[in-house]
Amino acid sequence: MKKILLNLILSITFVSNVFGSEAEINPGDTSWMLISTALVMLMTPGLALFYGGMVRKKNVLGTMMHSLISIGIVTAIWFIFGYSLAFGPDRFSIIGSFEYLFLNNVTTSPHPDYCPTIPHQLFMAFQLMFAIITPALISGALAERIKFSSYVVFLILWLIIVYLPVAHWVWGVGGWIRNLGALDFAGGLVVHIISGYSALAGAVVLGKRKGYLKEPMPPHNLTMTLLGTAILWFGWFGFNGGSAISSGQLSVTAFVNTHIASAIASISWLVAEWIHRKKPTLLGLASGVVAGLVGITPAAGFVTPFSSFIIGLIAGLICYFAVSLKAKLGYDDALDAVGVHGVGGTVGAIATGLFATKAINSAGNDGLFYGNPALLGVQVLSVVVAIIYSFVISYILFKLIDAVMGLRVSNEEEIEGLDISQHGENGYGW
Repeated sequence: MKKILLNLILSITFVSNVFGSEAEINPGDTSWMLISTALVMLMTPGLALFYGGMVRKKNVLGTMMHSLISIGIVTAIWFIFGYSLAFGPDRFSIIGSFEYLFLNNVTTSPHPDYCPTIPHQLFMAFQLMFAIITPALISGALAERIKFSSYVVFLILWLIIVYLPVAHWVWGVGGWIRNLGALDFAGGLVVHIISGYSALAGAVVLGKRKGYLKEPMPPHNLTMTLLGTAILWFGWFGFNGGSAISSGQLSVTAFVNTHIASAIASISWLVAEWIHRKKPTLLGLASGVVAGLVGITPAAGFVTPFSSFIIGLIAGLICYFAVSLKAKLGYDDALDAVGVHGVGGTVGAIATGLFATKAINSAGNDGLFYGNPALLGVQVLSVVVAIIYSFVISYILFKLIDAVMGLRVSNEEEIEGLDISQHGENGYGW
């Protein structure tokens, strides 16, 4: 009898050791994060439609390729070493280690720091979708004139030198910006600011499109852009709501804040455009939606719904006027990546320093309006660092690539269109 009991105890102990961590997995959290990961993945094809409709028809396929190619390239890098450098054990508060090389040690068990209630592999996949869409956002400023081969080289180098370190600084355990106490719930710094100001560097180095401000360059298919807007809005609920890494009160708050801010920003952008240009446009409405989504991203899990209303209102207005100023400032941001993502991310990150409250998220902090001006200072510092680092490194990368292989297509190729000259195909038949 004693022998039977001993064997039973040993068996239970063995099962507990092997599968004990699985018992910590919350099925509800896991289900929500699977859905959120799929939603964020859908955003990149949504971005392809959003950007694709805004260019001239001779460049629609080339523009969409800029987004879609990111899925394959970034996934490969993320699998080999990208995730490890972004979220692996910290080295000097600057970068992760190679512990997760080829996803080694990234199992279906939870991770105590990043995802205590869902599989580590699921957290990895969720973060992968963020890494995929971020460089694709940059392409909006480069549209209709960059060589595809040069864009691919830039995408690879930028992901390694800009995205992976910044992701670790802000979100990685031990990252120096995280250690300062800066708050970025879903990517104001990591996604929108660094992509927006990298886009600015690209627009400056590439120069203006042939005929810019001298000949009409209207969007060729706003119905496509509207479809892309709808997909982005839909996917953003996973983008922000999923950043709670759980299914519960915080994910609900982020979800609600996301919708309120985007809806209000669409109105504020449209009203500003109506007053300024005398007519409200569908493109303006769609741009306002995205501006609101960008603006609320860093704050979504730290602020009240009322604060999200204010953030959306401000983001729509400021992003509209930022886009309106690009011609006067002398750069050709073809699809408004700088004005919407760079400026919108900046607005949201600073607004987090104003409106954040521990009443919403005890893991966050109180902002200026809740008695803690120090958070605003930290947010501003993190924004300045992200802008300078992303712009300077991207400027250098664009210059190096231009010197080695050339950045821009020839005048003849630009006139012919990138679809034919770069890909040998036509979006609307021959």
